[in-house]
Amino acid sequence: MIKNILAIDASAAMRQILSATLTTAGYEVTVARDGNEGLEWALAERFDLVLTDQHMPGKCGLDLIGELRANHAYKATPILVLTTESGEPFKEAARTAGATGWIEKPLDPDLLTEVVAALADAQEQAH
Repeated sequence: MIKNILAIDASAAMRQILSATLTTAGYEVTVARDGNEGLEWALAERFDLVLTDQHMPGKCGLDLIGELRANHAYKATPILVLTTESGEPFKEAARTAGATGWIEKPLDPDLLTEVVAALADAQEQAH
């Protein structure tokens, strides 16, 4: 069940949108401003879903995903990339890194809550 979400984005405005949208939908949300801070949070606490920006200072989203997937606690955790990139090479790189999927920016808050709800439903049916 998805309850606790880690949202990582370099943009303060985007972090605010993610936090407000997901909190309103009933989730607990922790925000991080870059990949390094996101990794620290992910290792300190267990999250049911990770949303990560791709282009961030320090550690990009795909590098972060690779590090999370190498950690036993995050082998099966859904991880979505928030990105402005829509090309097939990026999508292939995201799949290779271990991303569950991606949401293109600009972010549609309704789409975000629908995707998170769908992931939660899929997890429930798998158990």
